[in-house]
Amino acid sequence: MLSKEELESHILSVPDFPKKGVVFKDISPLLSEKLPELIETMAKNIKWDGIDAIVGIESRGFILGAAMAAKIGVGFIPMRKKGKLPPPVIAEDYILEYGTDSLELKINEQAKNIVLVDDVLATGGTLKAALLLCQKNNYNVKAVSLLINLKFLNELSQELDYIHSVLDYE
Repeated sequence: MLSKEELESHILSVPDFPKKGVVFKDISPLLSEKLPELIETMAKNIKWDGIDAIVGIESRGFILGAAMAAKIGVGFIPMRKKGKLPPPVIAEDYILEYGTDSLELKINEQAKNIVLVDDVLATGGTLKAALLLCQKNNYNVKAVSLLINLKFLNELSQELDYIHSVLDYE
């Protein structure tokens, strides 16, 4: 398992990206140097009994979610930006800190218990849309696994007790 200090030493803060005023957390060094340990750390507090699949939110959630699914031995389901999946899909629009967007999932008929995975929780717009989209699509979200939670920008982890984050910034 990685300590908070080890994790933070492999994450770069990039000011004014993708737009002025935003500090982007570049996890590329962490992924290239510590991926197995990172996935173990992100998975440690999740109750895995009865989990059918992991849903990863585009794009860095794909990397983390797919690696976690392989480690745990469950399937992986990509949640993509609008227009990236072939039909039939179900969509959810949302507002994020620097614009608007839409998330899509392939239509799912059979109920499944899932863990939702992403890299950073900022204002919560993406995660709220992802949770609504899962609910509309017969996915029962049992846990959310995040690398970084910017708690000073959202209150979701106070509202939802199944959010697990490795690095919390107050």
